[in-house]
Amino acid sequence: MKLLRTIRLDASDTFVFDAAAEPGEWAVSGAFAFWDKDPATLDGKARAAFRSGFLGVNSLGWSTLVQTVEATETERTVLVDLLAEKLARRFGAPTMGAARAAAEEEVAFAESLCTVPPDSVIAVHRTYENGAVRESFRTLRPREASKSAGVFSFLEVEGEDEPGERIDLTALAERERK
Repeated sequence: MKLLRTIRLDASDTFVFDAAAEPGEWAVSGAFAFWDKDPATLDGKARAAFRSGFLGVNSLGWSTLVQTVEATETERTVLVDLLAEKLARRFGAPTMGAARAAAEEEVAFAESLCTVPPDSVIAVHRTYENGAVRESFRTLRPREASKSAGVFSFLEVEGEDEPGERIDLTALAERERK
C-alpha cells in the first residue's frame, strides 16, 4: 500500500504557513481543519493553508507538496491512531470512537490519492464554491526523457488544469521580513 509523506523542496513552507510540517511526516488532505471557519474570510497564512496545504499529522503543520511512499499495514494503523488522537484532543471529536472513524476515513482518502507510482509528488488546490469545499490534486512526475529528476526538472502535470490564482512567494517573503 502507499500513503502520503510531506516533502520540502525549499524553505517556502516555513514562511507561507503559520506552522510548516516537517519533511517526512505522514500526511492527509487536512481540509477538515477548516470545518469551523468561513473560507471566504480567511486571509494570509490561514488562506494559504486552506488553498494549498496538506496536513502533516504529527506536527499539524502544513506542506505544499506530498510524496507517495510505500507503507506497511502497521504504519497505516499507527497513522490512524495518531490522527484519531489529534482529532480528539485538538479538533474536539466528541468520542474516541468518532475520532477513530474520522481518522480512518481521512487516511483512506489519502490512500486513494496514491494510485500513481511511488515517489510521485502531489499538490492540492482547494476552493470554496457554492457552499462546499472543492479539492483538486495534481501529480508531478519526471518527464520520460529526463535522466535524473532534479528539484526543478519535473514539469509534467496530471490532473485538473492549473489553478487560476497564483501565490507570489517573493511578496510573501518580503512582508514576512518587515
